[in-house]
Amino acid sequence: MVLQDQPEQSRYFNAYNIRDRIASGAVYPTYIRRDFYKIMLFHGSNVFHYGDQSVPISGDTLLFFNPKVHYTYEALSPETTGYFLVFKEGFFHESPRLRLDEIPLFMPGYKTVFPLDAAALIDAETLFRKILAELDGGYIYKYDLILTYITELIHFAMKLGPVPYASHNGTASSRLTAAFLELLDRQFPVELSPHRIPLRTPKDFANRLSVHVNYLNRVVKRETGKTTTGHIFNRLVGEAKAMLKHTALNVAEIGFTLGFEDPANFNNFFRRQVGMSPSAFRGA
Repeated sequence: MVLQDQPEQSRYFNAYNIRDRIASGAVYPTYIRRDFYKIMLFHGSNVFHYGDQSVPISGDTLLFFNPKVHYTYEALSPETTGYFLVFKEGFFHESPRLRLDEIPLFMPGYKTVFPLDAAALIDAETLFRKILAELDGGYIYKYDLILTYITELIHFAMKLGPVPYASHNGTASSRLTAAFLELLDRQFPVELSPHRIPLRTPKDFANRLSVHVNYLNRVVKRETGKTTTGHIFNRLVGEAKAMLKHTALNVAEIGFTLGFEDPANFNNFFRRQVGMSPSAFRGA
């Protein structure tokens, strides 16, 4: 492995102490999509909003954030402590084993919040403190050492949580399923502006993947236990819920971004899936 130029690596990484950030007057993030990844060790209570999910946490918690999911959290109380790391994909370009887009922790829909017991807290906090100490130090290859600590932190978290769907048997079915799920993930979440998703039906995905729609449906159901339509609908509903709760876009604009030509069709779809209209959900 060729070591990256250290000043170049500094463009892709930074680390912060939460208490220092609060003291500096930094505000909590707005609900937007970032262009960086984040890992946070959080001591305290708060509510974190990931996509359409609101996750209350209390105590010692390890959290992961990725550029594919909009997020925010409530204002931090003065008693909040902890650390967070931010880095861009370029920071991992020299890693021989890890690709950020293949790590379950940074994939939409998988577990990203890990409550820590006393033993796990010691291990996690030790890694964060090592990272901050190296960042402030003068070691010429400190960013390569920091990358090693982050890699260890990622593996540490993955051992805490269940392994998500991942097929490594190399069959044509598993490769097609992985390609479908990647295409689905790639277009979500939509930007917080009227920007339309290109693929909304199983036939859209089948055409892009150059297979017959019936074959795609059969393979995805066999590999994941869920239909192609089920995967698509789950993502559409999740994105719709997030935009209704956290954006100022009106219902018609949200429906348009999700591929519905007619606002009435979007209303009917949302009502069938959720049990209430988009407007009622927004006001609930």
